[in-house]
Amino acid sequence: MASFPPSVNEKLIARSRPIGELLAPTSPFDKKCGRENWTVAFAPDGSYFAWSQGHRIVKLVPWTQCFNNFLLHGTKNVANSVNARLSRQNSDSGQKNKPCEHIIDCGDIVWSLAFGSSVPEKQSRCVNIEWHRFKFGQDQLLLATGLNNGRIKIWDAYTGKLLLNLMDHTEVVRDLTFAPDGSLILVSASRDKTLRVWDLKDDGNMMKVLRGHQNWVYGCAFSPDSSILCSVGASKAVFLWDMDKYSMIRKLEGHLNDVVACEFSPDGALLATASYDTRVYVWDPHIGVILMEFGHLFPAPTPIFAGGANDRWVRSVSFSHDGLHIASLADDKMVRFWSIEEDYPVQVAPLNNGLCCAFSTDGSVLAAGTHDGSVYFWATPKHVSSLQHLCRMAIRRVMPTSQVKNLPVPSKVVEFLSYLT
Repeated sequence: MASFPPSVNEKLIARSRPIGELLAPTSPFDKKCGRENWTVAFAPDGSYFAWSQGHRIVKLVPWTQCFNNFLLHGTKNVANSVNARLSRQNSDSGQKNKPCEHIIDCGDIVWSLAFGSSVPEKQSRCVNIEWHRFKFGQDQLLLATGLNNGRIKIWDAYTGKLLLNLMDHTEVVRDLTFAPDGSLILVSASRDKTLRVWDLKDDGNMMKVLRGHQNWVYGCAFSPDSSILCSVGASKAVFLWDMDKYSMIRKLEGHLNDVVACEFSPDGALLATASYDTRVYVWDPHIGVILMEFGHLFPAPTPIFAGGANDRWVRSVSFSHDGLHIASLADDKMVRFWSIEEDYPVQVAPLNNGLCCAFSTDGSVLAAGTHDGSVYFWATPKHVSSLQHLCRMAIRRVMPTSQVKNLPVPSKVVEFLSYLT
């Protein structure tokens, strides 16, 4: 049973509608250990969905075809029907960049995935670009995979071909994120306590090592304009980095246990972080204050007991593309959809042994991965954004908090354009 504030009537909280599921294949001799699906990802253009099936395997499927199969066959196990349909289409198509299904053996347990696409105008920071092995064009789609042995392998998503093998980390690569600006700058977060910045337009040259975490780094995320990086990790760590100067901007303090996931809102004005302290915090990253707290255990545990008691560890968090909803996934067998305008979930869904989640590119579907290598999909809440929210999103895409507060307009207008304080 989900935990909500006593004032909230659980009967009023809607159940999210299941869309479909993709189940990992099993065999009589298949070991359960190593089958975990630690990561799911949608391509920036919505062409592909990828997930780690466990045992070194990453699967890529054309998302539009997969989604249409869900609509056609309902929410039952459609993995086999999807496979059959896609394989027939693959055999009929020789087009270079038409999405085709791929099964990739990465050679080791896969902990992280990230898609990256190139914009030709975004040149490499390296001077001698004419000597590069790879000249990534606008139609290029890359898939980065972070492995248990510390390696990062870069694949061509359209062909499944291995392009690069990056080998500087010494421990598990726990998370990966591409800069959204099309520069093909990749950041990796590792259990070796470092973040590393790679330039894939410079043949995967490692540009910088970001040091500051004293323990494992669990996750990282770029702001929408690619200027700020958030990294989270053990020992309550939430750090913000200036990605032009590669320097730390500030530490965000408030969590009471390991912080395991983070993501910026689409306008960059908000930052969501998920922690083993049973909470998701929504921050204003520009001034370092907590605007909202989404609790998964009531009453909330005191600091001495904030270790995720009673199976309420929060595993993952994701910001919807409407900027209004946040999804969280916890060990209490629940997926929750929150609105930034409420302090309780607006929709919930049951999920056993969930590990990770991500919204589809258009924000209409949430995908969640589980311990057995499978993926489950739900429809996200439908909501017409208020005029205030649309105004906030529009202005916050170009202005940080300090500039909004200094606008030469009446204080009521500034308040209208600000998120909760």
